[in-house]
Amino acid sequence: MKIVGVEGMTADALSTEVQRGGKFVYFTYCVSIVILTFKQPSSIYFVRADESGIVKGLGFTLISLFFGWWGIPWGPIYTIQSLYNNLNGGYDVTYDVMREIMPRN
Repeated sequence: MKIVGVEGMTADALSTEVQRGGKFVYFTYCVSIVILTFKQPSSIYFVRADESGIVKGLGFTLISLFFGWWGIPWGPIYTIQSLYNNLNGGYDVTYDVMREIMPRN
């Protein structure tokens, strides 16, 4: 899966940034068409310690807010889940990503 926001960074630089409070997250978005509802994850985003996960996920939040409600019955349910996730800064997957990118001894 693609990670957005780590272009040009080494594993050591990422580790330092994570220790400062950076994290890897993904957002969800929901799109509905009458009886069909689709809930999808975004790519993984790297949110630095001085950045807001809410701002990074704003596009996905707006997609869900405007296009997610319309499917019955899952549209409202998935939309609320997506809004909750995105407005809390996304799903934190830092541990899993760091485990994969750090060199093993």
